Amino acid sequence: MLGPESDGRRPTQGERGPGYPGEPMDKYQVLYQLNPGALGVNLVVEEMETKVKRVIKQVECMDDHQASQALEELMPLLKLRHAHISVYRELFITWNGEISSLYLCLVMEFNKLSFQEVIEDKRKAKEIIDSKWMQNVLGQVLDALEYLHHLDIIHRNLKPSNIILVSSDHCKLQDLSSNVLMTNKAKWNIRAEEGEAMYLRKSLRQNPGSLETVLKTMEEKQIPDAETFGNLLPGMLQIDPSDRITIKDVVHITFLSGSFKSSCISLTLYRETVPASITDMLLEGNVASILEVMQNFSGWPEVQFRAMKRLLKMPADQLGLPWRPELVEVVVTTMQLHDRVLDIQLCACSLLLHLLGQAMVHHPEAKALCNQAITSAVLSALWSYPEEESLLVLVYSLLAITTTQESQSESESVSEELQNAGLLEHILEHLNSSLESRDVCVSGLGLLWALLLDGIIVNKAPLEKVPDLISQVFATYPADGEMAEASCGVFWLLSLLGCIKEQQFEQVVALLLQSIRLCQNRVLLVNNAYRGLASLVEVSELAAFKVVVQEEGGSGLSLIKETYQLHKDDPEVVENVGMLLVHLASYEEILPELVSSSMKALVQEIKERFTSSLVSDRSAFSKPGLPPGGSPQPGCTASGGLEQMIAWN
Repeated sequence: MLGPESDGRRPTQGERGPGYPGEPMDKYQVLYQLNPGALGVNLVVEEMETKVKRVIKQVECMDDHQASQALEELMPLLKLRHAHISVYRELFITWNGEISSLYLCLVMEFNKLSFQEVIEDKRKAKEIIDSKWMQNVLGQVLDALEYLHHLDIIHRNLKPSNIILVSSDHCKLQDLSSNVLMTNKAKWNIRAEEGEAMYLRKSLRQNPGSLETVLKTMEEKQIPDAETFGNLLPGMLQIDPSDRITIKDVVHITFLSGSFKSSCISLTLYRETVPASITDMLLEGNVASILEVMQNFSGWPEVQFRAMKRLLKMPADQLGLPWRPELVEVVVTTMQLHDRVLDIQLCACSLLLHLLGQAMVHHPEAKALCNQAITSAVLSALWSYPEEESLLVLVYSLLAITTTQESQSESESVSEELQNAGLLEHILEHLNSSLESRDVCVSGLGLLWALLLDGIIVNKAPLEKVPDLISQVFATYPADGEMAEASCGVFWLLSLLGCIKEQQFEQVVALLLQSIRLCQNRVLLVNNAYRGLASLVEVSELAAFKVVVQEEGGSGLSLIKETYQLHKDDPEVVENVGMLLVHLASYEEILPELVSSSMKALVQEIKERFTSSLVSDRSAFSKPGLPPGGSPQPGCTASGGLEQMIAWN
């Protein structure tokens, strides 16, 4: 802890949270300071590289423990995705040596105008805020709060100055706070005394009945919607939080019982449901007629749900595969319109996955329609329900397919975008917390493969945890071939990216050998396992010894012989085995073991059976075409390796 007994050190990069090499503040230029709040100083800054303006809230922390706790509590907020919530762009901890203070920095969106300024301007001009405009803003705020409460997140600092206006009719909530930062009673008391509403709050606490006088005054002065506020405020301003009404109650009072209108509150609040019998009758036709019904009844979630269920039961020939663009478009639109209805998100993702799967099975030559709209919709569903395992499995599977089906340049762009959105960390978090869920582990490893496939890694630091996580997966599912296949693909790519530490080499080699022994019949697993082994052996003699040493399951050399005999007619497998042998032979202390194990005879046979037309000099580290579970494309070869092995003494 920083204090009298502190060594005065600056926090390390890991303590700062996600950020940039060096001091994170170095990439910002401070333009000016806004009025300070009770919890910190607000700086208007400009990003050096992009020239984009941001606001950085600097909260002074008592010590590094409090700063780390607050950072950990706020980190999930980076994943929020909502049209009316201004999410934090970055969080980090910084040390100010000049005043010997530790600061938690919260980087936010910059906007000149807030609801507080609107209130103050209207008061100065002695004007009333337009009722329709206020109702629309209130609807947006309620929509954002309902989203946060759905995720068990409390804003903690809701006030007019934290409702920013992005445009004249679009607002966002900002400055979500941390419970850890609210423990400073002195700062809390200052904040409680802020603003012109202080007198009202005090009077309500001292005399709860005084609210009736305020409401009566509003009615006498003919304040717009005074009746609605009379029904609303008594329930919202209860002293005991447990007695206060919920956001759903507020929506019901204002937009159902009251006269409020807002474009943000779903139209389904005002509509009666369509009877199931009528819906089923409307959905008896072909795909075209079903799509017409979905478009005509877009605001009725029950109709959308039953329509997609009907489409899921249709055979491939009726769905119009490989692709019916209008079908995908309607499904994506439905997801966006009903983003708060979990059943619709589940059904829509199932249908999209069904369409992708059917297209790849029946028309593998057809390029999937994997556009930005699909990626955006399924990612939005994931952030709305980040802990819903059934949805998580569907989204992981969909994103793995869409990422790998794009063109090379598009795939790299999508992969980078998904990583920036925090998807990599989300996968690792759930691999760790959901080991008991086989489907989460398999789909998570498949998506991890897809994100690593293009080699564009935004931040390699989280990947250091992966070998240990996969080890836990192996321990949980020791005889699961599909899990082993997915793991081998991830191990191989991690080895190419240099994301496996030297102290993890032996562990990873053991797991790769274990996978081959478990599933020699899985060609994709065998190829990726040998690629991974070759990559590790190339850079580490320790890894090489781990392959040749005799253990309980036998040595890796005997396993190589078994693999060759089983797949001797598959040039790709033979080439990957050959690459491993080449790298093993590069170590003088390993070479005698290879000779004594009759590997020279094996190499001679390979050379005699495979002519130069079959054994080419392609790169050993070319990337395969599909994630685990897909059909592999021609892969790597031992570049000149067979000739070298023939020359062994």
